[in-house]
Amino acid sequence: MNIAETGNVVEFKDGLQGIVTKLNKNSVIVDLTYMENFKDLEIEPLTVVNHKNYTIVAKSFDELKLVR
Repeated sequence: MNIAETGNVVEFKDGLQGIVTKLNKNSVIVDLTYMENFKDLEIEPLTVVNHKNYTIVAKSFDELKLVR
């Protein structure tokens, strides 16, 4: 299991993506507001995700922009 670091972009729960803002012992806090469709989804801007429930998509938001 790879554990994300602050600034990593992670994906979880049916394709939601966000930027890790804080690392905890068993989870990360993820900022979802960077998603283009964030307002359409009507979800909270921050969420907690257990380390077992995400995959790291990019090491940073800037790296993700280069891939897209």
